[in-house]
Amino acid sequence: MTDKALTTRFDQFERRVGLHFQSRDLLQEAMTHRSFVNEHDDPDTVDNERLEFLGDSVLGFVTADMLYRRFPGVGEGELTRLRSSLVRTESLAELAQICTIGETLRMGRGEEASGGRERLTNLCGAFEALVGALYIDQGLDRVREFAMPLLERQLTVVLAEQLDKDARSLLQEWSQATHNQTPLYRTVSETGPDHEKTFTVEVYVGEQLLGAGQGRGKQAAAMAAARDALARLRSAEQ
Repeated sequence: MTDKALTTRFDQFERRVGLHFQSRDLLQEAMTHRSFVNEHDDPDTVDNERLEFLGDSVLGFVTADMLYRRFPGVGEGELTRLRSSLVRTESLAELAQICTIGETLRMGRGEEASGGRERLTNLCGAFEALVGALYIDQGLDRVREFAMPLLERQLTVVLAEQLDKDARSLLQEWSQATHNQTPLYRTVSETGPDHEKTFTVEVYVGEQLLGAGQGRGKQAAAMAAARDALARLRSAEQ
């Protein structure tokens, strides 16, 4: 991609999400997947993993602060569960999709060909990197201004669908009441390097496939599979 084409891509992205970076280099770094660096022998090209690390912490603080102020009577345990629901991989990947991060990312051809632009871990990591870049570029207040509407949107979904509750427990209660069986979780695939694996888990009752999910760990993937199963069950009841 030419420098002009890259500039146009980032200009369009900034307009879509309502941002304007003072340092375009920071935005470029946030939108650069490790696979792109691996395929380009350029010492000046940096991937987004350091910004992802920073953005994860910044986003965690902004989310905790929002929940603390929003729910003054709620205890630590419930606040922790709400925060976990808001910043889990699936939630942040959904926010990344809203921001069209997938189509903006620079990534290697192999990663792109294998579905990298839709991979939840890539989207989640890039969203965190964007937050980290914005924090460095314009500070915490600007991060709040950008992230709060997105987090509020996710919070509405979490509260409406009760995703902050343990989906595996809810599914088990349904399964035992309906079929007198315990759900069985099967890990069907593992992708990515050892330090950044994505697991895919399917959940069954007997031989019936109820749902599937992905996550950075087997437990996270199993929880995502349980949420998917519950969503399918609710849809079937409507």
